[in-house]
Amino acid sequence: MKIQGWMFVLCGLFFAAVDVVYWFWSKEPTGTAVLAISVGLALMIGYYLLFTARRIGDQPEDSKEAEISDGAGELGFFSPHSWWPLFVCLSAALTFFGFAVGMWLFLIGVFAVVLSMIGFVFQYYRGNFSH
Repeated sequence: MKIQGWMFVLCGLFFAAVDVVYWFWSKEPTGTAVLAISVGLALMIGYYLLFTARRIGDQPEDSKEAEISDGAGELGFFSPHSWWPLFVCLSAALTFFGFAVGMWLFLIGVFAVVLSMIGFVFQYYRGNFSH
């Protein structure tokens, strides 16, 4: 994780240098603000990765002598099939459409997002796939 953290920190420093040059060259506030946000996001991710790497210790990707088999093992649980992401996306689309059309449709969309997120989070706590 240290390598990835330093890569994000270096990207943030690069974005900062580009931001300064862009500001003096163009005097355009929108692009300068977007580059400043990019600086903040890259440095934030880099700091998080470096902080986490310090807490959990060295990982196989941090060692130059590591083999591919050193990173073997369980990485986590990934759902083999789920319909809930589709429902979350459809309800989010309904919410954004309701934001443009009217408050009543927006509130229906927010309710649908909440219900679909509950279903998505708790899909493996009930039925055939419960633990």
